[in-house]
Amino acid sequence: MNNKVMGWIHQGRTFLRDVQSEAKRVTWLGMRQTAAQTAVALVFVFIIAIYLGLVDLALSRAVSYFLNFGF
Repeated sequence: MNNKVMGWIHQGRTFLRDVQSEAKRVTWLGMRQTAAQTAVALVFVFIIAIYLGLVDLALSRAVSYFLNFGF
């Protein structure tokens, strides 16, 4: 192999070693905190989905109203 490819391999190994050491230093959330934050995210997504559904319904009815009356 040429030096360029060997350099890429060396850089890749160095990067993966750095990632592994950094992952060990991270403070990970506990199971309870993870579940609580997941629940909050799901509730938020549900609320936004309902809001967007209502906006879509209102806009589609408004467009349908104007198209039916020929404005």
